[in-house]
Amino acid sequence: MFDIGLTTFMILATSLVMLMTPGLAFFYGGLGCKKNILSIMMQSFVSMGVSTVLWFAFGYSVCFSGDMAHGTDFFGIIGNFNKAFYHGITPNTLYSADKRFPEYIFIAYQMMFAIITPALITGAFINRVTFKAYIFFLVLWQIFVYYPFVHMVWGGGLLAQWGVFDFAGGIVVHATAGFAALASVYFVGSRPEKSDPNNIPLVAIGTALLWFGWYGFNAGSELAVNSVTISAFLNTDTAASFAAVTWLIIEWNTGKKKPTFIGLMTGAVAGLATITPAAGYVDIYSSAVIGVIASIGCFMAVKWKEHQGWDDALDVWGVHGMGGVIGTLCMGFFANKAINPAIPNGLFYGGDASLLLKEGVAILMAISAGFFFTLLLFKLINKFIPVRVSVKEQTVGLDIVHHGEVARQN
Repeated sequence: MFDIGLTTFMILATSLVMLMTPGLAFFYGGLGCKKNILSIMMQSFVSMGVSTVLWFAFGYSVCFSGDMAHGTDFFGIIGNFNKAFYHGITPNTLYSADKRFPEYIFIAYQMMFAIITPALITGAFINRVTFKAYIFFLVLWQIFVYYPFVHMVWGGGLLAQWGVFDFAGGIVVHATAGFAALASVYFVGSRPEKSDPNNIPLVAIGTALLWFGWYGFNAGSELAVNSVTISAFLNTDTAASFAAVTWLIIEWNTGKKKPTFIGLMTGAVAGLATITPAAGYVDIYSSAVIGVIASIGCFMAVKWKEHQGWDDALDVWGVHGMGGVIGTLCMGFFANKAINPAIPNGLFYGGDASLLLKEGVAILMAISAGFFFTLLLFKLINKFIPVRVSVKEQTVGLDIVHHGEVARQN
């Protein structure tokens, strides 16, 4: 029999994470320019369709079938095809004996992560990549980057066996996507013309949906309802809030010396991304400190990007990539066994440096794979399909050129 309460909770958490992809579309769409709103938003929405098809065919299976301990996966890097097309799974199949909710819900929950991760990358290269090339990239990047890291960290693979922890995706989601974003900028180059955000209220709606959905993203990752779930839930909001306020203060005292709405929202997202890997492993006081560290670190990364002239249009690398790195490394210092007995104590709670070392190695693997595989994939795709749009297409706008639609009539 199913645990009705837990089943209901996981359905709710899955629904919250699903909302994050439309939220991301609004967030990115509002930050882009008027003539490219639809093309930007469509890159997020199309992932909901394409990623679901891939997950159904073999994605779920290669992520969560087999494990290294029993020698049933491929070298601890990728799973097997035993559950391709959800073979052998019915609506009555339990996820596990101790977590008594349907495996179908776990399939859907993890599918939402698979959908949003490649969509995060698109904010870096807005206005510059053809839609056809993006579709191929969306498919190949999941297969060669996302699926292996899901299996290695969450599916009983190499990194899980070694003792690497990632509560909800600092390594698997944010580090891989953030450094893939940086690689994409390196490949496609800069925009010939840049624009200010076209619709800040739309960005606010996107931020609200992302923040709301992140409760499911983090709290749901415990796959249970217990004290760890509650800690992850409150830590999520605490880190986001402290990061938002810190970013506001920094911005108010630097540059134009004005507190901006965009800055407040960017700080919140930086805090959310940074607490993700540690949400269920740290106490509430640590989550507040991590929020402050997140804001300072990500703000500096964004300024460094501007100094270097990298045209990461929506700061995917600075906010998500560096947020994932900072949050993962923070676990090596702030992990608290009293909050979650599954993890050893970090350095600030009497632990040794082994956790920090393992998290550091894992994050190096993630950023290297995210960066170099993305470069390789874009170069490969470009041999068959032009990746970068022409200057003329950028001038006219991708909405009308590629999709034959406009967001609104003048």
